[in-house]
Amino acid sequence: MPFAQRHSWAYTARTWLVDRVIEREVQHGTDMVVNLAAGLDSRPYRMQLPASLRWVEVDLPDILNYKQEVLAAERPACSLECLPLDLQDTAARRPVFQRLGGGAKRALVISEGLVIYFTEAGAAELARDLSSPLSFGRWVTDLTSPALLKMLQKATGGPLAEADSPLRFAPREGPEFFASCGWKLIETHSLLQTAARLRRLSLGMRLLSLLPDPEGRKPDKPWGGVCLMENHGAAQAA
Repeated sequence: MPFAQRHSWAYTARTWLVDRVIEREVQHGTDMVVNLAAGLDSRPYRMQLPASLRWVEVDLPDILNYKQEVLAAERPACSLECLPLDLQDTAARRPVFQRLGGGAKRALVISEGLVIYFTEAGAAELARDLSSPLSFGRWVTDLTSPALLKMLQKATGGPLAEADSPLRFAPREGPEFFASCGWKLIETHSLLQTAARLRRLSLGMRLLSLLPDPEGRKPDKPWGGVCLMENHGAAQAA
């Protein structure tokens, strides 16, 4: 899609930010990474990760099968497990989350490019399901403001809607949306400002990056970013 190509800096920034979160959390004792809607993510192969780390990729069967075929000759740096699952299937995902939670002491959940496809009720339900296992201590996800969602729907909404994957979720509360679902916000990072630091922006976009960061809390401002959250129940138990 031309719009996505013109704004590829956003994907670069998102990937870079999540990489930094993973590196930091692994250094602090994370023993499992649960990558929801893993897609073509190659982090277990390209990142320097401890062999003892358990990395679990969750996605639709066809996507996981395709990636396994492409990477058949490669070897991951850590333990890698692929779980075929439709994450929209609430009844199927809950026992999977509980089983994974029982096998970890400190897990990091990743959801890149996932929650924007959920309804508001669906995103809240997913967040509550993820907070249930107390070992799921941290969750890193990308988030979009309502203003940016409107721009994305206008630019790319047609093909995605035709593929039965419309863009939907952009809470007016910003990251605080997840507070009632068991998650406490730790930090947010703007994709625009991150891309500026990485020198990935055109002159016009660099000028925009000089504006104050609304941190996802101003629904009428276009904003996309990465949010790191802590499981409130796990924090209390600790």
